[in-house]
Amino acid sequence: MKTTRGARRTVRSAALAAVAAAAMLSLIAGQGGGEDAAAGPGKTVSVSTSRTADGRAEALDGSNSITVSASKAVARSGSSKAAAPVRKERLADGSTAEIHKIGAQHYRAKIVSRGDVLATIEANGDDAGLDANDMFIVLTPDGKVHSWLGGGHAGPGTFKLPGGWTAKVTKVGDLHYRAQILGRDGVVMGTLEADQQDDGGVANGIYMVLSTGGVISAHE
Repeated sequence: MKTTRGARRTVRSAALAAVAAAAMLSLIAGQGGGEDAAAGPGKTVSVSTSRTADGRAEALDGSNSITVSASKAVARSGSSKAAAPVRKERLADGSTAEIHKIGAQHYRAKIVSRGDVLATIEANGDDAGLDANDMFIVLTPDGKVHSWLGGGHAGPGTFKLPGGWTAKVTKVGDLHYRAQILGRDGVVMGTLEADQQDDGGVANGIYMVLSTGGVISAHE
C-alpha cells in the first residue's frame, strides 16, 4: 500500500561434438557388469569428463559431467534443485504458505494445498495482497504472512474498516480499482491500487486487501 503519512506500507556450458558423445557411449557400453553400462535407449548414463588442450573430451574423475543418451549429449553444471522455503505457515482456510526469500525486502509465498500450488504472492519492497476465493492474504516485504476469511465489501463505495479506517473504493477501469484509506478525520492516509493484480497493505496493525474485482476486506 502506498502511503502519504502514518501507514506503512558458470553456469559453465561444455558443447561436445556428437562423435565424442557417441564414442563415450560406446566406451561405457563396452564395459561389463555395471548397471549404467546396461542402460538402454530409454536410460541415460552420466560420466565425468574434461577437455584436453586440443578440445577433445576425455573421461576423468573430475567434477564436470555430461549426461549421454542414445540421441544426444547434454552438458550440466551445478544443481537445479529449487531453494527450500525459509518457513511454512498454515493459512486461514487450511492451506499452507511456503515462504521463500528472494532478496532484501523481497519475499514470495506459494499457496499450497494437497501438494498443488494454487497461487503465488510476491512482496518486493512493498506489501502485497491476494483475494484467494474469499480468503484474503497479505505478505509483507519482511516475509510475514497474515490471512483471514470473509469480511469483504464489494465496491465501488465507501466502507468502514476495523481500526477506525474508512475505504473509499472507486473503479478506474477493467480489473482496475483504487481504494483510498481515510483516517478518522477523513484525511487520505494511503492508497491501495489493484490494477490487473490484487493489492494489500498494513495500516497500524490492520491488514487490508483490495481485489481487481473491487472487493476490499480488512482484518486485525
